[in-house]
This record gives sequence, structure tokens and C-alpha cells, in this order.
Amino acid sequence: MSYDPGAHGDRSQQPPGQGWSGGQQYGGYGQQQPPPPGWGQQGPAGMPTQTSVPTERNGFSALFDFSFSSFATPSLIRILFIIGTVLIGLYYVGMVLFTFSTSAVAGLLTLVFGAVVALFMIAMLRLSLEFYFAVVRMSEDIHKNQR
Repeated sequence: MSYDPGAHGDRSQQPPGQGWSGGQQYGGYGQQQPPPPGWGQQGPAGMPTQTSVPTERNGFSALFDFSFSSFATPSLIRILFIIGTVLIGLYYVGMVLFTFSTSAVAGLLTLVFGAVVALFMIAMLRLSLEFYFAVVRMSEDIHKNQR
């Protein structure tokens, strides 16, 4: 059975559950789903009572979480970027000093073009860390929505 909105002149006579009647509907494509059971309830001091929310852990404890119930990437990514940037900077300075010790022309070329290469390496480090972080975030979101 189908509902033809043109067949009825008055919208208040729509069959319940079909069409838009001003209220919320659940279950159709592109429509809001009902909240999970217990959602929005609050316990003491206004804290949510939802027990399936994963606990936040710091990076060091997440490194040694052998049950893999939490990810280490979100908390360690800042540290990894700082370490990577410092190492790339040290590599650049070392290459400039080394090439200046062999030849002034090679040192000048390394000073100019090495900076471009170092910036490219930092950009690639940032992109790769952001990629891994995005994968972890997607995994957390998918895992949270399945509960």
C-alpha cells in the first residue's frame, strides 16, 4: 500500500508513520535513529551513566595495554611529530656542516636546497602522522557507533 500526498487535501489525515507529520520518525534512510538505551540519563553530579564509553588513557599506559582496548596513536602523535621534526632539523644542520667542510659551493647549495628538502620531509612526516591519526579516529568512531 502506498500513500499519495496529492490524494488527501489535508496533511493532518496522513496515515501514521508515513510522510512527514512534523514529528520525528525513525528507521528510514536519512532519518534520525532513536538514541541508544540509557542515553542522556545522568547519574550523580550530572555525570552520564553510559558505561560503554571507553576510558581515556595516556600514551605510556596505552603502549603497554596488551588487550588493545585503547589506542596509543592519539596521545603519542604530538610527541612523534616533535621528535621527527627535531631529527630532520638535526639532519639538515649536519648535512650543511658536512658539505661546508668539503666545499663552500657544495655547502651553499646544501644550505639552499637542503632547506627545501627538509621542509618537504617535515610535510611528509606530518601527512603520514595525520593519516594514521585519521585511521585511528575512524576506528574509534566505528567502534563507538557499534555499541
